[in-house]
Amino acid sequence: MKVKPISEVVEFLQPYAKEAGVEIVDAAWNMRERSLTVYIDMAGGLDIVTCEKFHRLIDGPLDELDPTFGEAYTLNCSSPGLDRPFKTQKDFDRHMGEKVEVHLYAPIGGKKYHEGVLKAFDGETVTIENGTELSFPFEKCSKVCLLIEV
Repeated sequence: MKVKPISEVVEFLQPYAKEAGVEIVDAAWNMRERSLTVYIDMAGGLDIVTCEKFHRLIDGPLDELDPTFGEAYTLNCSSPGLDRPFKTQKDFDRHMGEKVEVHLYAPIGGKKYHEGVLKAFDGETVTIENGTELSFPFEKCSKVCLLIEV
């Protein structure tokens, strides 16, 4: 299946996201399932009703964009999930002051896993506080996400 680049699809959908009061945080083609999934989020969290409304809002315009050049596909709108990795400055800004997990490719301070309160992110370094302040080069992090406490 030939598809338009995901960046083009996301750019096309931005005005609709703004209208719906949501932020597109990611999108992906699944070629095996012949589907497009648009991951959205909003301040205060997302519910299924908002996902459904956004799906209905973008379904028609996406048909006009024709991202699959006439081939059938399934459109999904989803929350990115609580444990999704932070990818952008906006992700870090949104969760500043919250407890996070930092997973590393190789140990720093003898450990590949650290948790603490997110204190700073400058695009290159993640800083957390867990009794002491710890900083990690972002390129050395395999995943930074919210700490889910049960």
